Amino acid sequence: MKLGGTLLDAPDSRARLTTELAEAAKNAEMVVVHGGGKQMTRYLAEHGVESKFIDGLRVTTPAVVDAVLKVFAGTVNHELVASFVQAGAMAVGLTGIDACITIAEQLREDLGAVGKVVRGNGDLLRLLTANQFLPVVACVAGDGRGRVFNVNADQMAVACAAAFPAEKLFFLTDVDGVKGPDGLIDTLTPADCRKLIADGVATGGMQAKLNAACDGLAQGVGEVVIAPGAAADVVGTLLRGQRIGTRLVT
Repeated sequence: MKLGGTLLDAPDSRARLTTELAEAAKNAEMVVVHGGGKQMTRYLAEHGVESKFIDGLRVTTPAVVDAVLKVFAGTVNHELVASFVQAGAMAVGLTGIDACITIAEQLREDLGAVGKVVRGNGDLLRLLTANQFLPVVACVAGDGRGRVFNVNADQMAVACAAAFPAEKLFFLTDVDGVKGPDGLIDTLTPADCRKLIADGVATGGMQAKLNAACDGLAQGVGEVVIAPGAAADVVGTLLRGQRIGTRLVT
């Protein structure tokens, strides 16, 4: 399960989702991955650091790396873990740096310390879930040689899902799913996704999600669903296999 930062920003939303996920984790081996872009932008603004973006990705200077560790791996991760514990789950806060869950390299020079995951290791995730713990992974990765990278949360979720490996990957977002000219799209293939992007229908954050979802399918994840995190009982609905949001399959 990947949780978007918007869903985690409001305490009520965070509490509802962690309660649903904690209940679901009793009957399924699950990993939670989270972002926190809104919280990051707010933190940087409060500390006089301007947020700059190129192609939708945050330029990550040394000052931003420091904020990434404080916000993603610190405040957002631990508030989420605390909420899971309150809901009855044995949650464990992690980043991709821990036990080399993900190894990353620099994506592009002009983006600074923005990373792309090049390798995943699911050993720690499997060890934890097999013993009834719930891993909660922040979107921070390392290169195994001391460097820290800010990684897109969707791509981090794909890397964890592929390394775990997961049968299904769910992106819980602040939208209903993928929308085309005629409204919400029920099912997409990678070819459909490429067409939506080429035609300019899917742009920005949704384009990034579709690219990540296609990467997940290519790496062996059986199914990816982009679903509205604000919907009542969204976690139960997804795990029961009921249709909600947009389903991506090969």
